[in-house]
Amino acid sequence: MRIAVVHNAVSDQSDADERDVLVQADAVCAALKQLGHKPFLLACTLDLSSVQNRLTEIQPDIVFNLVESLNGSGRLIHLFPALLDVMGTPYTGSETHALYFTSHKILAKRRMREARLSTPPWIGPYPPDMTSLEEPQKPAHSSTIKNQKIQWIVKSLWEHASIGLNEVELVLSENADQLQALLPKRAPQLGGACFAEAYIEGREFNLSLLAGPDGPQALAPAEILFEDYPVDKLRIVGYRAKWEEHSYEYNHTPRNFDFPPRDTPLLLKLEKMAQRCWQVFGLNGYVRVDFRVDSDGEPWILEINANPCLSPDAGFAAALKQSGLSFTEAVRLIVNAALESRLSGSLQNAI
Repeated sequence: MRIAVVHNAVSDQSDADERDVLVQADAVCAALKQLGHKPFLLACTLDLSSVQNRLTEIQPDIVFNLVESLNGSGRLIHLFPALLDVMGTPYTGSETHALYFTSHKILAKRRMREARLSTPPWIGPYPPDMTSLEEPQKPAHSSTIKNQKIQWIVKSLWEHASIGLNEVELVLSENADQLQALLPKRAPQLGGACFAEAYIEGREFNLSLLAGPDGPQALAPAEILFEDYPVDKLRIVGYRAKWEEHSYEYNHTPRNFDFPPRDTPLLLKLEKMAQRCWQVFGLNGYVRVDFRVDSDGEPWILEINANPCLSPDAGFAAALKQSGLSFTEAVRLIVNAALESRLSGSLQNAI
């Protein structure tokens, strides 16, 4: 098949998290060639008309969608798949609506709450939008929250890759008005829009799902360890831990895939919650769900990444290897899921 591998355009001035998409694109192209396909590499900009013209010239059977942002903004992640919807071109990964609802973190949290999936309480966002119409969140069942004053962490509303999470200060407050007043001061460093989320002290996990012939299959769960962290150092996976190779955080936050038998019930619960996210949000292809687990062993969903990083050294590839799957096989399954989703949609429209 002719497959257009489309990624967001980057420049030499782009940060490490943005440039990483080029590594992903090269890895995907190599896998597609091994599978006998003919890949065409294409950078996507805000000039969607030119992108559409180029795709019309290529006439791909399918698009492998690696567009994570446009013009440096994750808020625009849904625009390219929306264009493909209009063109009637099948594409990999989750569809437009799922990308939008998982990228807007408060919309995602609201939907999780409606589905009875535990997610930390929140305040915001700033600037106000339609999600601001509901009352500020109140503490939930976990002793991590209910037995202490709530500590809050201010996060970007739209951006992933831990944008803005370097030297993070926790805010100790029970006053929603105080938190609301803080958000405008932090928004410029967090992609222009932010919110406050209750900080869950505890362990950090992520669990990846991959579409298979019998539905989404869970890959090996991973725990992020905070090795030799000083007592007063915040245990979060911030920007440095993900992208700055010479930083303390990057070199002291390894993934762990080996768990004692006592963790089995917890890991099964994480898998069940991740599978539920797949259903609730209508996800497809491949997904990663990030969790914190409090001192009572209760998991809380931090966010759902509907297009997780596919770099060979990233968490999704590590989970594949731990699960006994090759990267090339994963690409095959992702492409097949896109074709099956398109066929299913066509059949429904015909009915």
